[in-house]
Amino acid sequence: MTGPLSRRVSLRLRTALLGVLTTCLAFTVAGAGGGASASAADTGSLPFSGATTSGLHNTYDPAAFPYLAQALDTGTSLIELDVWDDFFTQEWKVSHSSLTSNGNNCVDASSPSQLYTGGANKDLESCLDDVRVWLGAHPGHAPLMIKLEMKAGFQANFGMSPAKLDQSISAHLGSLVFKPSDLLAKPGGGSYSTLDEAAQAGNWPTRQQLAGKVILEIIPGTVEENNPTDTLWTDVEYAGYLKGHVSTAQVFPTVHNVQSGDPRSRYSDASLRPWFVIFDGDASAFLNVDTNWYDARHYLLVMTDSQNVAPALDDVNPSPADAQARIARLAAAHATIASNDWKGLPQIQSLVLPRGNG
Repeated sequence: MTGPLSRRVSLRLRTALLGVLTTCLAFTVAGAGGGASASAADTGSLPFSGATTSGLHNTYDPAAFPYLAQALDTGTSLIELDVWDDFFTQEWKVSHSSLTSNGNNCVDASSPSQLYTGGANKDLESCLDDVRVWLGAHPGHAPLMIKLEMKAGFQANFGMSPAKLDQSISAHLGSLVFKPSDLLAKPGGGSYSTLDEAAQAGNWPTRQQLAGKVILEIIPGTVEENNPTDTLWTDVEYAGYLKGHVSTAQVFPTVHNVQSGDPRSRYSDASLRPWFVIFDGDASAFLNVDTNWYDARHYLLVMTDSQNVAPALDDVNPSPADAQARIARLAAAHATIASNDWKGLPQIQSLVLPRGNG
């Protein structure tokens, strides 16, 4: 076929091919473990509080990953460790339901070659060692949040105190930790007086500046919250400790569960309220309150059980398109991290979107 008709067909074909190539390029930018955004935004230049990423629930569970390093390999922005204070042995145990024994995928690696071998079921310090070794083998990796659920809280009267936890974190993660005092430090010198003041001033570093760093949040555990005899929960206890040990504290205390308005109003000691800038709770519940309030103040918002937001998605293996749409929806709802159990979707775990845009 020759002449004007053939030229028109050729032009249409080239246009169609260009469209396909453009679509493929957009997917490459957005997915497959690259940690890039589907938008044109330079996500590395976004402040940590200005992006939305994905996180993995109960990452320590060997049923999900034989080794903790395999969870980190997905590119996830959050891992979760359930911690028990075994005051009999003075150990921090990591398991779903046992105070006295470990049940996890941590192997206490001392080199990258040991991350995927050896016996598991080690203590919290071993899990932190695995994280440190893995990050050392992946220089420049995007910032990682470690969520500590203190299943039964602290037992400071028996030696298992916030100070002891801090010592363990410092000894095994060292300079990798972005601490509360780092958020307080003003770029030109001096310091903000509280975490609230620093956050509202927009003092979070960019994602690129936090590359290779770890941020730890801590929440009350399910056993603690259901124990009628426990009158000092983890959030209050650690916030009080932080207020008196600003220079050395390793962890950000977190307001757990959703409440309209300012959730910190639940704390009768008003002096603790400015030390909370991270909020953690069910994604579906957060969609019923004003989440722009958190974003406007540059607070971090961890939304859990992303898969259960209506219409519910498969708990473990939704379609990548549905999973990405869900993260985008929660980004539009001002989530900082949308956690889930999508262990087989690295293109979702490594996704980075501008917060508030979806």
